[in-house]
Amino acid sequence: MTRAIVLLSGGMDSLVCTAKAVAECDELNFLHFSYGQRTAVREQACFEALVRHYQPKRHRHIDYKWLSEIGGSALTDSSMEIPSHEDSKGIPVTYVPFRNATFLCAAVAWAEVINANCIYIGAVEEDSSGYPDCREVFFDAFKQLITTGSKAANTIEIRTPVLHLNKAEIVQLGMELNAPFVHSWSCYANNDAACGVCDSCRLRLKAFNKAGYEDPITYSKDI
Repeated sequence: MTRAIVLLSGGMDSLVCTAKAVAECDELNFLHFSYGQRTAVREQACFEALVRHYQPKRHRHIDYKWLSEIGGSALTDSSMEIPSHEDSKGIPVTYVPFRNATFLCAAVAWAEVINANCIYIGAVEEDSSGYPDCREVFFDAFKQLITTGSKAANTIEIRTPVLHLNKAEIVQLGMELNAPFVHSWSCYANNDAACGVCDSCRLRLKAFNKAGYEDPITYSKDI
């Protein structure tokens, strides 16, 4: 039996990752985090809609407010401006320090409790914003951490089904898996209508256009 924990942010990549887990696993358990991000309200609403849509065995929402308290990211610090275009030469200001590692730690802990044998995370390395914790080398290292520091040892697998896809390929895969993109959110800035100009919105709009589909979410009037 494949019992999976899916890290489900409510974003486009995590949605398609979830749809892939649904196709591959016997039991689904969803895990969502609020960490003081600007779009926490909309992301949680997407998570709750996807819980209703996919009907997982269990679902948990965890408050990681401490990530906003330590700051260091434009996603959690209102004094930092979200740029309309990220500088590809450095680590983006929207990078949340070591976020994926902290999320995976919680997922591994829960996996030990419910005897889950795999964890799905919708990280993207090929066509993303250049976050260091979205690279294959990071996940390889974390797998070793599970082996050496977990009660479950090497029985918990980390699965990254969209890691080496570009955004257009992710949209295409989601369409093939009937993923409800209307219940996903990519904007870094807004909870109502997506801004359309932040790096995440730009990547999403470009992906839908390249894949030949219309994005079902609402954007600002000038988009």
